[in-house]
Amino acid sequence: MPRAAQGLWKLLSDRRRLFLLAGPCVIESETLCLRVAESLRRTCERLDLPFVFKASFDKANRSSARSFRGPGLEAGLGVLAKVKARVGVPVLTDVHTEAQAAAAADVVDILQIPAFLCRQTDLVVAAARTGRIVNLKKAQFLAPEDMGNVAAKAVTAGNRHLLLTERGSTFGYHNLVADMRAIPTMQALGFPVVFDATHSVQLPGAGGDRSGGQREFAPLLARCAVAAGVDGIFCETHPDPDRALSDGPNMIPLRQMPRLLETLLRVRAALA
Repeated sequence: MPRAAQGLWKLLSDRRRLFLLAGPCVIESETLCLRVAESLRRTCERLDLPFVFKASFDKANRSSARSFRGPGLEAGLGVLAKVKARVGVPVLTDVHTEAQAAAAADVVDILQIPAFLCRQTDLVVAAARTGRIVNLKKAQFLAPEDMGNVAAKAVTAGNRHLLLTERGSTFGYHNLVADMRAIPTMQALGFPVVFDATHSVQLPGAGGDRSGGQREFAPLLARCAVAAGVDGIFCETHPDPDRALSDGPNMIPLRQMPRLLETLLRVRAALA
């Protein structure tokens, strides 16, 4: 693992500190990504909160074939490289295939395995073998303890630099429920645990050809997760979620992020 990556892992695995993975759902434009990354960087520097920018170059799991997916691998990685260079923050993106994992590892600091794909052995192994930090998102259909088997695939491939992310579990049709017991259950597996506050309030497929969401509950669930002792918070944010090209209904408005992060750190401090 490169020295810079070792430094990032040291921050993310320090369980005395909360960290943040945040950004827009998908790369809509270079301008948007730079704006969001710079805003979050300023806030996180002021709060002394470790921050990783996230955005996807391809949203392969959209509800409809007509939905916007992103700029694609080459153009998307170009944008993420500019975010790293100009804003000076580490970056994270989703990968959906072994080839994408290899290509993205040349640019990003963290490879993320989408929830629906966390049981895809070849993908998990390919991401692990790049030597990058890997964020394994728990599928909506898995119990928290089942993530031990997912993590074991990455460990067997030679990588213990793993994050495990809780993002809600399927609860009937078009709904998810966040069970805070998942946080200590997955922490017991030996890896830092992240809570995805915005996807946990998603209403999958509720819009017919798109997902709905209840963004008003994302801050509440984030506070609950921090109170439960989570290591990091994942959330998607956008300057104007109602006009976002993906997952707008569950994204937090960018202007609300400073107050939310301040609140989360106060909750964290109360646990000490």
